[in-house]
Amino acid sequence: MSKIQAVLCGYYGKGNGGDEALLASMLEMLPPHVKPLVLSADPRATSKSYGVRSYDRMNSGSVVRALRESQVLILGGGSLIQDATSIRNSIYYGGLIGLARQFGLQTFAIAQGIGPLNKPLTRWIAKRAFENCTAVSVRDPASAALLEQWGIPCVMAPDPVWSLAATPVPELANIPSPKIAVTLRSHPKLTTSSLTTLTQALASLQASTGSHILLVPFQPTTDLEIAQQIQAQLTDNSQIITLSNPKQLKGLFQNVDLAIGMRYHSLIMAAAEGCKCWAISYDPKVSKLMTEIDIPGWELADIPTDANAIAQTWQSHLNTGNALSPQLLQNLHQSSLAHKNLLTSRL
Repeated sequence: MSKIQAVLCGYYGKGNGGDEALLASMLEMLPPHVKPLVLSADPRATSKSYGVRSYDRMNSGSVVRALRESQVLILGGGSLIQDATSIRNSIYYGGLIGLARQFGLQTFAIAQGIGPLNKPLTRWIAKRAFENCTAVSVRDPASAALLEQWGIPCVMAPDPVWSLAATPVPELANIPSPKIAVTLRSHPKLTTSSLTTLTQALASLQASTGSHILLVPFQPTTDLEIAQQIQAQLTDNSQIITLSNPKQLKGLFQNVDLAIGMRYHSLIMAAAEGCKCWAISYDPKVSKLMTEIDIPGWELADIPTDANAIAQTWQSHLNTGNALSPQLLQNLHQSSLAHKNLLTSRL
């Protein structure tokens, strides 16, 4: 089979552990005859981390050169076309798909979580973008329903990070249990008052269980400050762990008893490695995940105001709650490979 080059584009090179895990998953999915070229916010770091060619995603000359050198564009994965953060996301990725089609490339949108699309313009951009794709796969029923409404066929399968190969973090095995991992992120609804309450709850939970708290900033530029604020209120039986390798980030949860997370992919990674999870949802994608695999938790705006009640709830889940069953994990792992199968069948 002749070699081809594929441009991979997503929210890569921004230091977000979840998006880097998606890139690692995409690279695992590619058939052997497909050579990747990654558009990244930090091309040098991406090339060094993954051993791939990488161009600056915001340099128009580099983007055009990447497309002209290639035969395929792969957009994936995650919530790329949406307007919750900014309309610019939809314009960028929609425009990239349109440009790729003008250059005659096959275009694939893989493992998409579409939306929110609150503005008419972004809905129009999204519809046009996905109509222009050679093939589309999505990671949730709501995205599939939207594409069905638009008459666009797609494959639906769980997020590919479910099947990402994990690398163990051996030094964590020597820390006595219980170990609790916490992945909080900045958000307007995570007020100073809410963060104080959650921190007090973690301190109470630590005192009553003798647990070791692992504070894991998934995107250090935004999450590290929160982790530092929390650690300042805990005992020495806590630490901040920053891992840039997404496979290690997933492997961290192999040695964790409970994960308390806002980050979407922190919950997937933790659940995939057999860890009990408690979600704090800041975004519809987290709420959907909670429903789809029955993860307990709270909406960020509805966190209880009583720190002791929060701590007792967490302790009860730590003691008597359940991780996902081995059968469900196997099903999620196998089903998530549908994204890979789609690429393999079309490339």
